[in-house]
Amino acid sequence: MNEVGVGPWDGPWPMLPDGDPDRRYDEQLLREGDRRNVVDHYRYWTQEAIIADLDRSRHEFHVAVENWGHDFNIGSVIRTANAFNAGAFHIVGRRRWNRRGAMVTDRYQHEHHHPTVADLVTWAHGIPLIGIDNLPGSVPLETFDLPRSCILVFGQEGPGLSEEMRAACQVVLHIGQFGSTRSINAGAAAAIAMHVWLLRHVHGRH
Repeated sequence: MNEVGVGPWDGPWPMLPDGDPDRRYDEQLLREGDRRNVVDHYRYWTQEAIIADLDRSRHEFHVAVENWGHDFNIGSVIRTANAFNAGAFHIVGRRRWNRRGAMVTDRYQHEHHHPTVADLVTWAHGIPLIGIDNLPGSVPLETFDLPRSCILVFGQEGPGLSEEMRAACQVVLHIGQFGSTRSINAGAAAAIAMHVWLLRHVHGRH
């Protein structure tokens, strides 16, 4: 079975052009190897260096998840937010959330906690909240022009967005479905919504 990551650094340790050590690299990882869940570009880098590099290119959408029932899907949503380099993620409700599905990717993101929906609205300070839920009266995600700066909001698996959150959202969008199931997994819905934002604002597809 192949091991994840890379072993100890082979050769002279990374240096800057002036001969000083490159401080992006972690000496312990250089000595022992890097088995973390990171792309090859960040192998051997310190956590702080990775965060600083990601900060230079973070996208203008944020992700918010309601956490009233300790939903295990939250970790999956956060992992996808990391993969698409969201500006930050927000936990609304209980501060503690199930991090297992995040696969430690939350360490490389900016996390904000809001005890109530009103607290999230105050933090947003005019940034539109875009709800994602298949509710009566919701608008198709596929045809909606997602704003560049926005907070994509997701509810819990099962109950979906709370009544208070629905009222706080500028619009609630649903994902087109063509099979027999009433809904799709919350983590999958979040991934689709984030990718639609990327198609619109990174790849230029309308």
